[in-house]
Amino acid sequence: MSPLGPATLARLGNLELRARTIVEGFLTGLHRSPFKGFSVEFAEYRQYLPGDDLATLDWKVYARSDRHFIKKFEEETNLECHILLDVSASMGYSSAPDAVTKLQYGGLLAAALAYLMSRQRDAVGLIAFDDTIVKVLPPSARAAHLTSLLVTLDRLEIGARTDVAKPLKALAEAIRKRGLVVLISDLLDDPERVLKGLKHFRYRGTEVVVFQVLDPAELRFPFEKAARFRDVETQDEVVAVPGVVRQQYLKAITELQDRYRRELQLAGIDYVMLDTSLPLENALSSYLLTRRRAY
Repeated sequence: MSPLGPATLARLGNLELRARTIVEGFLTGLHRSPFKGFSVEFAEYRQYLPGDDLATLDWKVYARSDRHFIKKFEEETNLECHILLDVSASMGYSSAPDAVTKLQYGGLLAAALAYLMSRQRDAVGLIAFDDTIVKVLPPSARAAHLTSLLVTLDRLEIGARTDVAKPLKALAEAIRKRGLVVLISDLLDDPERVLKGLKHFRYRGTEVVVFQVLDPAELRFPFEKAARFRDVETQDEVVAVPGVVRQQYLKAITELQDRYRRELQLAGIDYVMLDTSLPLENALSSYLLTRRRAY
């Protein structure tokens, strides 16, 4: 199944249908990828670990995959995940009328991740934030919880200014056991404070994945005519001639991405830059790689 673009997905039914379409297309693609053998079984099984009861080995799975898996118990949960979604004003940006906003793209990603985690019987929760925490759903692995989470995502509205560091601090204080934190944001904030908050989770043994979501125009600055550019969060305005400032802008946005990538990698944190015009499969592959390393 070829991946659908974000704009096409945004026009499909409800959020549950969109999430299912993304995940099922992604899992179909895994059969032709290096992840073969790790795509479907991990929803119902987990890999055998030394010390596990040999009686729980599933020999039928072994015959198909030549790998040792044991059946997971109904109540077993592999992971507790907190998805942090930025709903600040800058996430409402879209450079084209027929394109998705960064928040729509981030919401699709959060929904797809939650749907995938539900298949794995992982506990997943949601924290939506701008300069304050605006919505909290504690992690749960119950089937009804996924529906509640998707409904909540579908009803989120654009908020105020960004303050990524604040929810990171609040979550760090509230988290009770090691798990996974997934941050979805444009990261157009003070990188020093963001990096400090994310590194704190690693110090405590929590796995972290960071998705920086940016519009194609923010990545390539394709504007040609002199225009008035307004900061949607502060309302500050500046008149600029794109041809004059383009190189300076591109240098600044590249340096910001490079800093996040470099410092997060050094801290053992996965960083993925996402272009909102591209399919979400790269994001799901990055998530799966993180899970695979965690075993």
